[in-house]
Amino acid sequence: MIPQDTNDEDVSLFDAEEDAGKRSKKNIKHPMASFFHLFFRVSAILVYLFSEITGTSFIACMVTIILLLSCDFWTVKNITGRLMVGLRWWNQVDDDGRSHWVWAYGICRCAQQGSDSESRIFWLGLIICPVLWAIFVFSTLFSFNIKWLPVVIMGVVLQGANLYGYVRCKVGSKTNLKNMAKNYFGRQFLKQALSKEEES
Repeated sequence: MIPQDTNDEDVSLFDAEEDAGKRSKKNIKHPMASFFHLFFRVSAILVYLFSEITGTSFIACMVTIILLLSCDFWTVKNITGRLMVGLRWWNQVDDDGRSHWVWAYGICRCAQQGSDSESRIFWLGLIICPVLWAIFVFSTLFSFNIKWLPVVIMGVVLQGANLYGYVRCKVGSKTNLKNMAKNYFGRQFLKQALSKEEES
């Protein structure tokens, strides 16, 4: 049985200290997974950025971008998340026909022994690329280049779905993300206030 998160404790996405005992810091254990985690998403962004410069037809660029985004979605959801950080999410339909989302962690022992570098590659790639696609949505709207709007929305949706799924895996399915953000910023404010008092 795959372990599922049932606790409500706060978890930070980038706290390497909490996993420092479990992870090695120097080398990348899964170089192919790390490569393909970034390859499809960066390739899709590059094809989008250079499509106007190269003069390639819109249809060829659109199909290439959507294929790259689809490959990225599948690879990140099913392979790199499991290998690099030990997280996975999926939808399960029960016998009654109801849909249930499953947020799993610790499903691959190799990920528990993974490196901090892999974890950072995973989370930075997972966060930065959807932000870039969101910027592309606004630039497409403001430049009135409406033919690209479905493509950039597809980028936001596919990469945003993976981001949402893995954040839910990391922080837990029962944890309210809004409360987690409030608690995180509250703790940061408290740390800064205490450090300023100690310096005085």
